[in-house]
Amino acid sequence: MSYLPHTASERERMLAALGCREIDELFTDIPPRLRCPQDLGLPPPLRENELWQLARSLADRNQDLDHLCCFRGAGAYDRFIPAAVAALANRAEFLTAYTPYQAEVSQGELQAMWEYQSLICNLTGLDVANSSMYDGASALAEAVLLATGVTGRTTVLVSEALHPEYRQVVETYGAARGVTVETLPAEQGCTRSRETASLTERKQPAAVVLQSPNFFGILEEDTRAIGEFAHAHGGLLILVVDPISLAIVASPGELGADLAVGSGQGLGSPLAFGGPYFGFLAARQEFLRRLPGRIVGETVDSQGRRGFVLALQTREQHIRREKATSNICTNHALGALAAAVYLSLLGPAGLTEVATACWRNAHYLAERLGRLRGVELLFPSAPFFQEFVLRLPGRNPEEVDQAFLRQGFLGPLPLSRLLSDPKWQDTYLVCATESRTREEIDRFIQVTQEMVA
Repeated sequence: MSYLPHTASERERMLAALGCREIDELFTDIPPRLRCPQDLGLPPPLRENELWQLARSLADRNQDLDHLCCFRGAGAYDRFIPAAVAALANRAEFLTAYTPYQAEVSQGELQAMWEYQSLICNLTGLDVANSSMYDGASALAEAVLLATGVTGRTTVLVSEALHPEYRQVVETYGAARGVTVETLPAEQGCTRSRETASLTERKQPAAVVLQSPNFFGILEEDTRAIGEFAHAHGGLLILVVDPISLAIVASPGELGADLAVGSGQGLGSPLAFGGPYFGFLAARQEFLRRLPGRIVGETVDSQGRRGFVLALQTREQHIRREKATSNICTNHALGALAAAVYLSLLGPAGLTEVATACWRNAHYLAERLGRLRGVELLFPSAPFFQEFVLRLPGRNPEEVDQAFLRQGFLGPLPLSRLLSDPKWQDTYLVCATESRTREEIDRFIQVTQEMVA
């Protein structure tokens, strides 16, 4: 038995110890109108094997990526994960670890987090990283708060091409701290430096936030110039990035970013109904003491042996209380560990191979779809990584979803579900990662052709 229910005599002894005659007496403090009805319409009790059969039959009604071919991204990607990632990350000593404040008994966990931080610094081209955060959106919100603390300003300029859910999280965090979020317009899917220059001069922002590849899949071309405008007016440049893309495009550090954030889901974490994922946050050295979350440092002990500790804890809430620059009590460290394993297994050459495969698959798909009558590539001249936007005029999003599902595909994301402006009607965000085969891509093209015929 995988669970041990209490016997009737055990329940009677527990009730007697509590001074109750019936279990219902334990809930007398809850008003009757708020209690569930006595009869929930549940079937009779089942034996354990019968319960497992019922659960499996219900689970079989779900659509999952073991049976669907995924062409949807928008921040969560169907990537191939080597079996060794789960085999190592799910070892008991990692699964049971919590915040490793006792360094003398936590060297393995601390070293794993130190290796993760080092890998994120290598990817982003920045000096320091913390040992992960909840997700990409909350990592961005924390970076924005860091920028407002550094500059003493309360306005942030955010690109229109930022993932809309990331913006919502920034606005939620910012509302509690008096931060105003204003929009940088995106022209033809890109944030342009000339509009940024004018707004930066007028608004004097704490930071300018760009995403590249952005929500529409496009690689921002004016990033360096926009960062220079922000710096010239005393602000910071925050970049939201896809870590896989950094194998073949310029790093945030090379582009002049002060802070880089993003979702680490693509680094060894499955899609899993939306989480848990993890977020990363890297920064220039000068912002080290303002970074939220845990930071692992390398040191030596009294005998000169290499060791690892939680560093700069005076930033944190358990020491500085209300004056802390970090008020994060936990994070998704197991996801960060999986990322460290994933990146170590692939190495620079393997990560470049993955990123190149994404680029090739997406560009092959876009070129073929662009030939179809009734299909329009929305930004045909813009550089992109693994996602792009197409327009299917006159098509209902639900009908498009069902047409692809019937053929075994999780199809493109209707942008109208996340963007309220009428101009996004009939537009869809398509993604092709390294997991897609040429045969799957060709079948997707065929289904699209039949749908628009």
